[in-house]
Amino acid sequence: FSGIPSPFSPRIPWNSPPSPHPFPGVFSLQDIRNTVGNIPMEWYQDFPHVGYDLDGKKIYKPLRSKDELDLFLEKMENPEYWRTVQDPQTGAELCLSEEQLELVQRLQRGHFGDVNFDPYEPSVDFFTHEVRIHPVTNRPADKRSFIPSLVEKEKVSKLVHAIKMGWIQPRKPRESTPTFYDLWAREEPDAVLGRHKMHVPAPKMPLPGHAESYNPPPEFLLSPEEELAWQQQEPSERRLAFLPRRFPSLRAVPAYPRFIHERFERCLDLYLCPRQRKMRVNVDPEDLIPKLPRPRDLQPFPTTQALIYRGHSSLVRTISVSPSGQWLVSAGDAGDMARQGRLQGVGGEGRDFGISPGSQSQSHLHCHPEELQGDSEDQDLACIPFLSLCRSQPVTQVTWHGKGDYWASVVRNPGGRQVLIHQSSRRWSQDPFRRSPGMIQCVRFHPLRPYFLVASQRSVRIYNLLRQELTKKLQSNCQWISSMAVHPGGDNVICGSYDSKLAWFDLDLSTRPYRLLRHHGRAVRSVAFHRRYPLFASASDDGSVIVCHGMVYNDLLQNALLVPLKVLKGHAPTLDLGVLDVAFHPQQPWIFSSGADGTVRLYT
Repeated sequence: FSGIPSPFSPRIPWNSPPSPHPFPGVFSLQDIRNTVGNIPMEWYQDFPHVGYDLDGKKIYKPLRSKDELDLFLEKMENPEYWRTVQDPQTGAELCLSEEQLELVQRLQRGHFGDVNFDPYEPSVDFFTHEVRIHPVTNRPADKRSFIPSLVEKEKVSKLVHAIKMGWIQPRKPRESTPTFYDLWAREEPDAVLGRHKMHVPAPKMPLPGHAESYNPPPEFLLSPEEELAWQQQEPSERRLAFLPRRFPSLRAVPAYPRFIHERFERCLDLYLCPRQRKMRVNVDPEDLIPKLPRPRDLQPFPTTQALIYRGHSSLVRTISVSPSGQWLVSAGDAGDMARQGRLQGVGGEGRDFGISPGSQSQSHLHCHPEELQGDSEDQDLACIPFLSLCRSQPVTQVTWHGKGDYWASVVRNPGGRQVLIHQSSRRWSQDPFRRSPGMIQCVRFHPLRPYFLVASQRSVRIYNLLRQELTKKLQSNCQWISSMAVHPGGDNVICGSYDSKLAWFDLDLSTRPYRLLRHHGRAVRSVAFHRRYPLFASASDDGSVIVCHGMVYNDLLQNALLVPLKVLKGHAPTLDLGVLDVAFHPQQPWIFSSGADGTVRLYT
């Protein structure tokens, strides 16, 4: 809106009189000290001055010491703030008059600035609309209009050479400084100010209820007996820290005697109670599930029920398979023992032999490691004379050593003799313990080393038979161990418990379970390993047998791979008992099971 042209304008001489303002009386008081001419004022943005006056002296910018808060306060307090603008020529603040505001409003509405201007007056053509044969001017074009300038070419070549040599660097873009910034953005997280980001507000006190009113309802008032009981209680046991009272008005309410005490406790809670914000880690639940191979890639393993034997009339406590896999012995609670023989295949021909030993048998019977041959009952039942040593107490388990000469039996005799080790060739027995290690549940011989494993109620002890000393004690983390099995490699042990757990121990890793499996819903009665295949199974009172893949690697740095494969069902729970014993076929990936329903089943 400058009404007087700059003296540096190339079109108007310095000594020419000022041209009249197009809008007289509107901007007649404008400051014209700055004589820089019609140039962009952004050129003076990095300098302390904004131009020069008529004498050639610098016009300095006014000092800007106001921050955002001062500007906000000025905006709120100054009634003329809305009509105050900044002069780009001098940087000074100007207050617009009523005429200037009216001009601005007309321009904002899209009207002409001059009120007297008529946009609809008839137009006058400066040139005729008729086509003439002679142009307005017939001056020939200059030669420099179509020939490149040699001077400009030389300047451009010098600039290109300077850029290539690195003498001229391009201007870096200026970083835009935000108007508002965070005061603690660059603070260290351990600094005092940095900890304010993790500030957790203190919990507010609960609002008063009806019992704290000066006129509470009758149901909130205590009877004399309740007041006596309240006074006899400890302060920490009282449901209310005060006695509800009724007053006729607020004027009659006395001062609260525990006011200072409660304020003091509130202050203690505020600065003594630690409050810390816990960082939540966003983890996909699918990533926490271990990547296990598919069961179809771990075949073979038993999947289908192929044979059922119903020769027993009561519970079938235990079963045992001969090393050749041709014979199977089972014993029940009714005092009967059955031998199923010649298992040539699934559903193949075979003969059943019924044997009555004359005394009730509730023990775990295991076949001799040497293969049973022929039909001689004297050879098949060579263990019966030895069992007469323990007939005074019920025998709960019998297990053979891998070489076939030694075998051990467990007797239910708490506090007395519970374990006996027998030698068949010499026909003698001995008690390996001077003092009972507790209530023994089951025992096992180590398949490769002279170790003897004894499972008590909560732990498994491993003894060295040559040195006659305790080698290791395994903590099962179970309430009551029910069964135990040793891996054919000898470095891993599994234990089943009555609290429906199966513990896998790695003897080279730790005395604690490497993995604790909770696949069954009720008590685990029996566990077993396969001799050839990486399989192990567990039988439970829920009527199911779970077959799992248990691969043990020769590399000590690689842990065992445990994968559940198949849940085998078929036994009907009877008398709150399900599957009582389970045994693998020594050659094939088959499994036998006996249950409380009086059946023996084969799964292939």
